[in-house]
Amino acid sequence: MPASVRIRVIGSLILMGLVFLLASLRSVHAQAPSQDQLELGAQLYADNCAVCHGADGQGRVGATLAQNWPSIRPDLRIKASIENGIAGSPMPAWSQLNGGPLGTEEIDALVAYILNWETGGPRYIPPTPTLGPRPVITSIPNVEGDPNNGATLYDQNCSVCHGPNGEGRVGATLGRVWSAFRVDLELENTITNGIKGSPMPAWGQANGGPLSESQVDDLVAYIMTLPVASTVSLPVQPGTTRTPLSWLSGWGGLIIAVLLFVLVIAVAVLVQSRKPAE
Repeated sequence: MPASVRIRVIGSLILMGLVFLLASLRSVHAQAPSQDQLELGAQLYADNCAVCHGADGQGRVGATLAQNWPSIRPDLRIKASIENGIAGSPMPAWSQLNGGPLGTEEIDALVAYILNWETGGPRYIPPTPTLGPRPVITSIPNVEGDPNNGATLYDQNCSVCHGPNGEGRVGATLGRVWSAFRVDLELENTITNGIKGSPMPAWGQANGGPLSESQVDDLVAYIMTLPVASTVSLPVQPGTTRTPLSWLSGWGGLIIAVLLFVLVIAVAVLVQSRKPAE
């Protein structure tokens, strides 16, 4: 077989393999989630994501999620962002394997719910939970702001990341002994401006956030009343730990199979072309 013909044959086989791979990936992505999975994802989104990304995914202090995702496998892109976070951005890691609170099935449900917006599917936005009354909090002398109003603001904006009582979750522990000389000024600056390169975004209106100066003062006043929290490790749920080769059971195995198919055909063509002509 002439060299030019061999090259064309091998190129055609490789192209066929790539087309098959892309079609298979799109087929996997196109599988419709169940209503139960969407409803679970909606509840998880409301409980964990809406505070930063907005109740309808239009963004708040986090990125806009209700969009068309320019990716062959947007589900994998979103899943990786949720599991591992995005370094140098306000997006922390949410998976239990990375110290977060969410298991694999919960993250899959979140991905399905977020991608459901891309196809114009229903939002399933759960009702906003009613916050129970808190005991009256006594203000700290010489600290501006109302800690009682700050408690409500904390429940609405901060507890998702920092824990209901400042014990920490995917964000820093706030119930602790502060070493700064002016704790109130340090907290005010952190809330207003965020911490660049960390998961702490800017919440002040001057930096595009939703909170006014008086609301930031109220939050500071409340945070300074938080009791010192003990360090608690989040348990890993059974069945969520992955073995190093578990990715082969999904799309990774499909890619390997296609590549091996192309390689075997290419080797067969080369061997055939080297046989002496009869």
